[in-house]
Amino acid sequence: MSIDAALLIARSGLLHTQRALSSAADNVANAESEGYTRKRIVGDAVSSGGQGMGVRSLGPMREVDTALVNEMNKRKSELSAAELRESILSRIDEAHGDPAKSEGLGDLVGKLRSSFVELRADPAQVVKLQAVVLKAGQNLVDRFNDLARVVGEARQSAHDGVATELKLINSTLREIASLTRSVVERTGAGIPTADIEDQRDVALARLSEIIAFKVVRQENGGLILLGTGGVTFPLSETGDAFSVAPAVIAPQVYYGGSGTIPPIMMAGTDVTPGMLGGRLGEYLRLRDQTLPRYQAELDIAAAELADRFEEVGLRLFTDPNAPTPFSGPDPNLPYVGGPQIGFANRIKLSSVVSADVKLLRDGTHATPGFTPNPAGGPAGFTTLIDRVLNHSFGATDPLNVAWGPFSTAGLGPDGSLSSPFGTPQTIEDYGIIVTAAHTGDSAAADRAVGIATQLSDGLEARFTRQSRVNVDSEMASLVQLQNAYAANARVMSTAQTMWDTLFGSVR
Repeated sequence: MSIDAALLIARSGLLHTQRALSSAADNVANAESEGYTRKRIVGDAVSSGGQGMGVRSLGPMREVDTALVNEMNKRKSELSAAELRESILSRIDEAHGDPAKSEGLGDLVGKLRSSFVELRADPAQVVKLQAVVLKAGQNLVDRFNDLARVVGEARQSAHDGVATELKLINSTLREIASLTRSVVERTGAGIPTADIEDQRDVALARLSEIIAFKVVRQENGGLILLGTGGVTFPLSETGDAFSVAPAVIAPQVYYGGSGTIPPIMMAGTDVTPGMLGGRLGEYLRLRDQTLPRYQAELDIAAAELADRFEEVGLRLFTDPNAPTPFSGPDPNLPYVGGPQIGFANRIKLSSVVSADVKLLRDGTHATPGFTPNPAGGPAGFTTLIDRVLNHSFGATDPLNVAWGPFSTAGLGPDGSLSSPFGTPQTIEDYGIIVTAAHTGDSAAADRAVGIATQLSDGLEARFTRQSRVNVDSEMASLVQLQNAYAANARVMSTAQTMWDTLFGSVR
C-alpha cells in the first residue's frame, strides 16, 4: 500500500469518526427530547480495483423498527378509546348511586315496595302514607330523572367531542402533510431526513390516539394513511379534511337514515361509518350505540313502572307531556317513534296523589276488578294496597296473567339496538339488571384501560430499548469512537513521518 493510499484511508476514517462523534453527542444532548430517536452514522467501505480506499459516511440513520411503531400506534389508539369510554361511563356509574347504600334503581323500587308493606299494616296512618309518596316515590323519580339527564349530557358531550377531535385530526393531517413534503424533497435531493421523520412519527402517534389507521410508507418518503373503515385520509397542507355540524342531541335523534344527527363529511361525502378507533371512534360508539341503549332501558323501566301502577288503579307516576289523565306511555307499543322515548327524563310523581295521600290507600281510578274506596270509606281499606303489592311489584297483572316482557330489542331512537340481557318479570328485578348492566359496562371499561395500558407500556419499553437514546451506551460509544479517532490520527502521523523521511533522503 502506498503512503498516499494510507493517508487517504486514515483521512476518511478521521472524517467518518468525527461525524459519528458528532452524532453521538447529538444523541446525548437530545435524549430527553420528545420523539427523538437514536441516530447512527453508517459507514460504507470504498474500494478501487479490489484495493481498499477508506470509508464513506452515509449520513445519520434512525434505528427504528417501523412495524413496532405501527403496533405502538395501534395500541395507543386502543388505550385512548378505552380511557375515554371509562371516563364517560364512570359518570353514569356514579349517577346510579352507591350499591353499598342500596341506591340503585332496583333498590329504590324495593324501598317503595317496603313502604307499601308498612302502609298495609296500618292504612289509616297518614304519616305512613306520606312516607310512601314524599320519600320512597320521589327518590325513585329523582333517580330516573338524574340518570336520564346524565346519559343525555354524556351523549351531547360525545357529539361535541366528535367535533373537537375532527379539528385535531385536520390540524394534525396538515402537519403530517407538511413534514411529508419535506421528507420527499430531501430524499430526492439526497439530504438526510432522520430528524424530520422523528417529527412526523410524533404527529402520527398523536393522530393514532384520535383515530385508528394504517400507514403505507413509500420509497420516496411519502405516506398513505388508510383508516380501518376504508377511508383514505387526505394529506393536504391547506384546508380541512373533515367536518361535522353542531347539533343538539335529544333522546329521539339519531345518525343515519332519516336521523337528524349530522354526519362527518369529507369532500362532500358522508364518511361517518369509516371513522373507527381512537377517541373519535369511541365518541361515535357512545353517541350512537351505548348511550341511546341506556336511555331506552331507563325509559322502558319508567314506562313499565307507571303502567303497572296504572293497571291496578293507582295513578302514582305521570308524564307531564301526556294528555290528562293518562299516566304514562304504553310499554306494549314499539319503542321507536313512541312516547316512551325520553320518558325517564319526564316521569313525575302525581301531583294529585301528593296533594291527597289517602289516594294511595283508596285508589285514583276504577279498573277491571277494582273500585276505589269512596269518600268516607273504611280507613282500613287494603284492597288497592294488596293489588299494588301482588301485581304492580309482582310478576302478574290484576287478571293474574304474566306481565308482558320488558322490551330488549328494537331499542334506540332508530330501533337498531338491543339490551345485552334477558327480560325478568318484575320491575324490581328489571331495575337491578339495568343498574348491573350499566355499572358493569363501566367496570369493563376500567379493566380495558388496565389491559390497554399494559400492552402500550410494554411496546413503549421495547421501543425505548431499541430506538431511544441510552446515555450510558452513548458515552461508551464516545470512548470507542475517540480511540478510533486516535488510531487514524496515528496512521496519518506515521505517514507524515515517512513522507518527511523520504523527502529528507532526496535532499
